[in-house]
This record gives sequence, C-alpha cells and structure tokens, in this order.
Amino acid sequence: MTKQQKQSGDKQGMHHRKHTHHSEIPASKQGSPKISPNSKEKKMTSPTSIRTYSSALAYIASGCSQPLLMTLLKEAKIADPSCQLYMLFYYLLPSAFILPILLANQQSWPKRSTIYKASGIALWDISSTSLNYTGASLSGPTIFAIIYSSVTIWTAVFSQIFLGRTMSIWQWANVVVVFGGLALTAKDSVNLGEDVLKGSTYIFLGSAMHGLTYVMSEAVMKGEHKLSVLQNNFVQGSVAASVFLVWQIFYTIPHFNEHIWYPMQQAGTTVWYACILFGAFGVANIVHSITFFHTLLHFPGGATSAGVMKGLQAVFVFVLTNLLYCNKIGGTEMCFSDSKFVSLITVLGGVLGYGYATQMATATVVEVGDKEEIEAVHEATGLL
Repeated sequence: MTKQQKQSGDKQGMHHRKHTHHSEIPASKQGSPKISPNSKEKKMTSPTSIRTYSSALAYIASGCSQPLLMTLLKEAKIADPSCQLYMLFYYLLPSAFILPILLANQQSWPKRSTIYKASGIALWDISSTSLNYTGASLSGPTIFAIIYSSVTIWTAVFSQIFLGRTMSIWQWANVVVVFGGLALTAKDSVNLGEDVLKGSTYIFLGSAMHGLTYVMSEAVMKGEHKLSVLQNNFVQGSVAASVFLVWQIFYTIPHFNEHIWYPMQQAGTTVWYACILFGAFGVANIVHSITFFHTLLHFPGGATSAGVMKGLQAVFVFVLTNLLYCNKIGGTEMCFSDSKFVSLITVLGGVLGYGYATQMATATVVEVGDKEEIEAVHEATGLL
C-alpha cells in the first residue's frame, strides 16, 4: 500500500468513525426523539383529533356569527357607517389577544421595510373590511354571505394577475360560474330597494379588495425577510385599530350624540347591551382568524375542506337569517326567496368546483414531484 493510499484510507476511516459515533449516541443524550414529517402530518390531520374538529366547528360558527351580529348592531343603532365604531373592536380585540402570545414566544422580527409593507396592506384592508360590513348592514346577512363567498375566487384571480400563477381551464370555468351567481344576486338586489343594491355593491367591491389583501399578505410572509402569521395579523390589526382609534377621537366623539347616543336611546339600546355586541363582534374575529389557519393547515383536505366550510357558512347564514330575522328585523332582504336560493347554489357550486379542480391540479403536480409548484398551488388557493 502506498503512502497516498494509506492517507486516503485513514481519512475514510475517520469519516466512518465520526458518523458511527454519532449514531451510537443514546437517544436520551441526543435530545427528544424526532418525529418523521409523515407521521407528524398524519397525527395532525387525524380524523380523531378533537382539537382539529373543534377548530373547524369554531371556524364555521364564528363565520356565521359575524354577519348576524352586524344586523344586531344595525338594529341597536350603533353601526353608523360614518363612525365605524364597531370596526375599532373588530381590529383591537384580536391585536390585544395576539400580543401576549408574541411576547411569550419571543419571535424574532424581520427588518422594518417588511413591517412597513404589512402596515400599508392594513390600510388597504381597512377599506375592504369597512365596505364589507357596511354593505352587510345595508343588504342583510343573506346577500352578504352569498357575495362574500367569492373571496376565494378573487384571491385566485389576483394571484394569477400579480403573482404569475396559472389556473387550469376547469378552474377558470368555475370562476365564470361564481361570477354568474353574483350577477344573479345583483339582479335580485335591484328588486329589493336602493339600500340593498348599494350594500350589495359595497360587498362586491369589498370582497374583491379583500382577495387582493390576501395576495399582498402572502408576499410579506414569504422570502428571506418574512413575517409569521401571528406577526402579520398583529401588525395589520394594530395599524387598523390605531387608524380607527384616531377616527373615533377626531370624528366620532364630536358627533357621538348625533350618530350614536341619540339613535341608541330611540332604539332602546342600553350601554351594557351595546358593549356586549361590540365585544362579541371582536371576539368572533379572534376565533375566526385563528381557527381559519388551524383548519387550513391541519384539517383533512386542507384548502378544499376550508372551501367547503366557507360554503357551509353561507348556507347556515342563509338559513339562520330566514329563521331569526325574517318578518322580525329589517325587510324582505332577510327572507328566503327562490332567486336568492339559485344565486346561493350557483356561487357555492362554483366555489366548491374550483376547490375540486384545484385539488386535481395539486394531485397532478404531486405526480410530477415539483415541490415548489405544489407549494405555489396551495398558496394560491389556500386563502379562503
């Protein structure tokens, strides 16, 4: 054996001993045993997981409660659209809830430019959310549920435009179906009065803008300098709450008696009842935002299941509004009608069809084995 061969053999032996020594370390000294990704995913998506299914139920229930609570806020005369007092609670309570979690976890924050971008997104989202809930107060929860179900489709369309993602012909076909259902809703709104039509227009614009919010939010949660989900929610919620707080100081307080206090007295609304409604509206947003991400990540079926649940929310709101409010609160916009039913079925059929087409596209990508494309498909369609 030559000297060179001997040195080569010694290096190989050292390399072998190094890895052998590492593998022979007892499990107790290596730290906690590692769980393989597959077994971890199986555990998290197990149908027997009480937490996962409880989160899914809370996601559906909180999604149903928000438009129903908006109707009660309007009836209590504390939902004046110029004051937007209810939106302060909508953003403030989730931010206050998330802050202790961030402090306890001590997460590292990205550079300031990313935080500034998230703050800009929050200003955009203020407009979209205000339009949605102002529209809900005018058109009623039934029409709100139908039109707002299109957020999934708006997100996909804007992902195509701004993020360069592609959609199959079947996905586009279901997008057309959804917009056909929205056209039916708009036609029905014309017959229900000027306020209902105005509210439907607000929701239509608000839903489209909210879809773009999801796309922009994705951009600040990707890349080297990214915000976590909780950080993004906290930044956007805090910025929005601050803006609405400033609005309350400079506009609502000087006009409080005119727009809030006197209408409350006429409606017989007590201060305690108003506080309960405001608090419930904010708490519903806490539950809905947290359970949405848990459902999306851990429920069997992922984005497709979340889409089905979004459809269930619309159906439940449709039914509950008719049972609780028809001929009791508001006008005919609260009651069942054949045209509303056709609109609901058309929109939900398009949303569910889009979810199924997306699932098929993902399955095709899995066969090819392109990991980046798989992630792109999920990100483009997972913001329901």
